Amino acid sequence: MPGFDVGQFRAQFPSLTSGLAHFDGPGGTQTPYAVGAAVAATLTGPLSNRGTTGVSETNAEAAVAGFRAAYADFLGVPERGVVYGRSATALTFDVGRAVAASWRPGDEIVVSRLDHDANVRPWLIFAERAGVTVRWLDFDPATSEIIWESVESAITERTRLVAVTGASNLIGTIPPVAAIAARAHAVGALVWVDGVHFAAHHLVDVGALGADFFVCSPYKFLGTHCAALGAAPELLETLRPDKLLPSSNDVPERFELGTLPYEVMAGATAAVDVLAGLGGQAPESAGRRERLAASWAALHAHESRLRSIIEAGLAEFGDRVVVHSRAAQRTPTLLLTFPGRRSWDAYQFLSARGIQAPAGSFYAYEPFTRLALADTHGLRVGLAPYTDDSDVQRLVEGLRAFLAS
Repeated sequence: MPGFDVGQFRAQFPSLTSGLAHFDGPGGTQTPYAVGAAVAATLTGPLSNRGTTGVSETNAEAAVAGFRAAYADFLGVPERGVVYGRSATALTFDVGRAVAASWRPGDEIVVSRLDHDANVRPWLIFAERAGVTVRWLDFDPATSEIIWESVESAITERTRLVAVTGASNLIGTIPPVAAIAARAHAVGALVWVDGVHFAAHHLVDVGALGADFFVCSPYKFLGTHCAALGAAPELLETLRPDKLLPSSNDVPERFELGTLPYEVMAGATAAVDVLAGLGGQAPESAGRRERLAASWAALHAHESRLRSIIEAGLAEFGDRVVVHSRAAQRTPTLLLTFPGRRSWDAYQFLSARGIQAPAGSFYAYEPFTRLALADTHGLRVGLAPYTDDSDVQRLVEGLRAFLAS
């Protein structure tokens, strides 16, 4: 496609010289040179605890400031609204604990059958401790779509929080988050969005989504293993997390426990810059947010085209393959099962041919259970920015060979 040279982009990833075709991006993408270089340069210093005296202190300070600025641009929130976390799960437990501190018996919360367990189990644990009622948003396995009637019945005047995914990491469904958020806000409830899978494929605008809290993980989009939360600083000011007495009570520092991993933050920042610098999508004079928007538009078109090729290939296999990803709005992530055969066997067959498409339930306990699959695993095929036509051809031919074996 004009303006995006996938071959040139792939040259930035040393791991791709292995010859593997990666369809495991939903579990974590490959890492470009620039991210590794940022980690190494920061870690090898000079580096010490944050401060304003001496180069080692200012290097640490710059790593933190750079991370906040990058994820403010990435999420469309103020820099003071960016919280660093070890993982999306850890952030949900740590910040969510402070959110749940005010819940009382008689209150209600809403969680979703579509979500990764990281946006379900913490809320169920907090609800049980507080004596709070849990209600559920449901989806239709036949269409992979949220059942709107479940939204209408689940959100009531007693609702304190609605937790919903931005996109399913299992089947790719993008639910109507903004509409769900509007209904939640109408009754005074907060909205927590697990955007880990969504942020890997679409430009995030926390305000437009109606999310009060939005969590993502940079390692899903070329970065280091960590997470970021975006929220309004004024909202974060209302929360009182557990913390050490001498540690800062400023926002967002009050949520960040212990000394921060400056090198990991630098790598996560570099990932945003790699995405913003996607060749030819926006003028160099444009701001980083504007360049990210242009890049994501190009990547969405690239991934959508490749997804269409895969789906056309799968259609040729008829009823020997079931595609469970069916929503009208979805990411380029497909969950497959093979009637009469094990998905795990397909995974191993493809892996032996250098094609990485893992099988499992991928911590998506609720949606996997809701699908009521006879197989104990599903084969997940996910696209990433560096996926190219030859990868897709190898995947389709690999599945053809598996089905013929």
